[in-house]
Amino acid sequence: MENTTWVNNHTGRSDFDLVGLFSQSKYPALLCVVIFVDFLMALSGNIILILLIYCDAHLHNPMYFFIIQLSLMDVMYICVTVPKMLVDQVMGVNKISAPECGIQMFLYLTLGGSEFFLLAAMAYDRYVAICHPLRYPILMNYRVCILLVSSSWFMGSVDGFMITPITMTFPFCRSREINHFFCEVPAVMKLSCSDTSLYETFMYLCCVISLLFPVTVISSSYSFILFTIHRMKSTEGRKKAFATCSSHMTVVILFYGAAVYTYMLPNSYHTPEKDMIVSVFYTILTPVLNPLIYSLRNKDVTRALKRMLNVRSVSQ
Repeated sequence: MENTTWVNNHTGRSDFDLVGLFSQSKYPALLCVVIFVDFLMALSGNIILILLIYCDAHLHNPMYFFIIQLSLMDVMYICVTVPKMLVDQVMGVNKISAPECGIQMFLYLTLGGSEFFLLAAMAYDRYVAICHPLRYPILMNYRVCILLVSSSWFMGSVDGFMITPITMTFPFCRSREINHFFCEVPAVMKLSCSDTSLYETFMYLCCVISLLFPVTVISSSYSFILFTIHRMKSTEGRKKAFATCSSHMTVVILFYGAAVYTYMLPNSYHTPEKDMIVSVFYTILTPVLNPLIYSLRNKDVTRALKRMLNVRSVSQ
């Protein structure tokens, strides 16, 4: 009898119910509008930044090549979760099929993992630019930049290909309600009726390994950068170097902080409400903030934007 019940629960439904953000809010319509505005801001901000860098020859250097990749990742990252969440709210449904859940999980793991390694590549780029400026064109030539970006995408996809199949092959014989607004691994794992402790340990180790190399590169790069900035005699040079690096460090802290909370802190620190808030932070707010951080705090980008606006005004 018990086996029959398990089979029915396991095979009777192939979809999940996403509880989502809106069920937790007293004003779901207002929250929907706010998230939609954030989504439009993220798309427009990142696309404008990509086009600006592409069109302005003054910004054709490795640093902005990496920023283009970061903006592409942010656009794809927010598109993985937010459009479905908004459409489900408008249509009054909250279903997601198992294949859709697996695809969503794979994409956000791949994009998130890729961004970890890309941020490390960007830190190394800043280290070479500030600590070895004369050798910068050689050390950060086009082939090196392509290699670093390709490696970032590859390492991110390794996370997706390793974790997604294992997670989605667990038997889900409990409630099919995912207490989240997308198929995040910890939220999906809570539905499994088998012992997941070994897999959780494996996932923790994967996260540690995925973070260890980027964090080592970032911390080492910025240690050398701070030492070099301290020795600079030019006040203007110090300001420019510090402004560039502080923008990057802001992005690193935002993204890595959310990842550490989600995948490395013990379960006792987690509640469904906290998990959703943190996920909103790195899936919705970070893609909105990144183009602002790299544009408002970057004089080269603001000058390029002014040049573009001036050219348009003159042509009109």
